[in-house]
Amino acid sequence: MSVEIRFPVELFVEATPVSQQGSSRGKSEWKKLVADTVRLLLQPGYWATAETVHVTIFYFPASRMEGDVDNIVKPILDALDKIVYMSDRQVERVWVQKFEPGRPFSISNPTLCLAEALERESARHLRADR
Repeated sequence: MSVEIRFPVELFVEATPVSQQGSSRGKSEWKKLVADTVRLLLQPGYWATAETVHVTIFYFPASRMEGDVDNIVKPILDALDKIVYMSDRQVERVWVQKFEPGRPFSISNPTLCLAEALERESARHLRADR
């Protein structure tokens, strides 16, 4: 039985993203981690959508980010290719934002997945401050 993916698809990957300029091995391992994480969320027998998609990436680095935030996007999009969508050419919009420690922000009405990520980040920073 095949089923369509139900959107939005949200995932939380507790790892540091690899930059587009990273090593081939590093990018390969990162893409596999993202792909495996999203596969766990999808129903058996699903198929990737042929429709246009919008991607939102929230990045919570453990410390001030060294590189450019735009360099983490392509490996993530590549990891979702053939799993969430047939081709990354279907990606119509990408919104990426980093939330570095020590910089205040607020998010109203976060999804359950985002609320969990925020809670984990808050707990991690509390442990780091001790």
